[in-house]
Amino acid sequence: MSHDLPAAEPGWVHGHSHDPNPEPPPGDATIAAHLPGGATEQLAVATLRALHYREIGDCYIVSTGHGTSGPFVFGGVTLADLLAHLLPGAGWQLVDVVSGDGFGTRLTPADLAEAPAGRPPLLAYMLDGAEMTRQAGLVRLVVPAETDDALKQVKWIARLEIR
Repeated sequence: MSHDLPAAEPGWVHGHSHDPNPEPPPGDATIAAHLPGGATEQLAVATLRALHYREIGDCYIVSTGHGTSGPFVFGGVTLADLLAHLLPGAGWQLVDVVSGDGFGTRLTPADLAEAPAGRPPLLAYMLDGAEMTRQAGLVRLVVPAETDDALKQVKWIARLEIR
């Protein structure tokens, strides 16, 4: 199966419906991680829970049609820790984080390095101390530094495309 990606441009974003209350896509929170070289690893929430847990407070969700909500405390695994787990000792150039409804964003090592201290991108499965519901995203990418648009906050993560 080929997973051709758009040209490697840092601002790449998959489009999606701008319906302010989309129905959650079907499926559980298992994420298909497509690794360099063609292998795919299925990441259940239990796999994420086995990695180092991190909480980040004072986070906001910016959502089409809903404005900004929060602050929230999100908990989960940092994207950097997950990538280190998936690619031990190997580097990566970009990761596309894509939702079950087709929305997605692209992050690079520079994006992770530029995150404010203590506020790295997080694959969150906890919200304010409780497991995230399907409506809230089950597993969502939270970029704590993003407060004015929702281009990097991806809920219902279905796959990671790593190069």
